[in-house]
Amino acid sequence: MKNNMGTIATDNREINLYYNAETNKGMQTLAYLESSEKKVLGIDLSKTKVTGTQWTELAERLGKPIKELINTEHPDFINDYGKSHKPQSNKDWLKVLENNPKVVTQPILVHGDRAVQIDTPSEVLVFLEEEQS
Repeated sequence: MKNNMGTIATDNREINLYYNAETNKGMQTLAYLESSEKKVLGIDLSKTKVTGTQWTELAERLGKPIKELINTEHPDFINDYGKSHKPQSNKDWLKVLENNPKVVTQPILVHGDRAVQIDTPSEVLVFLEEEQS
């Protein structure tokens, strides 16, 4: 898949990591990446505003609908929207992400045209090994 939108700058020599520095998973994933030989650009979602267009592009690269990037069980989501609230449109889901990026399900790693969500920080090692072969 070729990046035609151009909103997320990618470089085959650099890995972008969208993560939340307020979570152990995010910080451990960043640490695994920084211990590699690759150049890493960490985008801390607790400090950096990601646009709706960028969220849309990330979801497309992952091959997922935008709503699957959101943890509706996250305490912040439940606090802000309630347990039974489920936005209907992509526009509504994007507003959730733009207003409260802490509810992102897991770190998102982007390298070139490839994007993966990281369930456990050690998955970074598997990704890096695949990249080298």
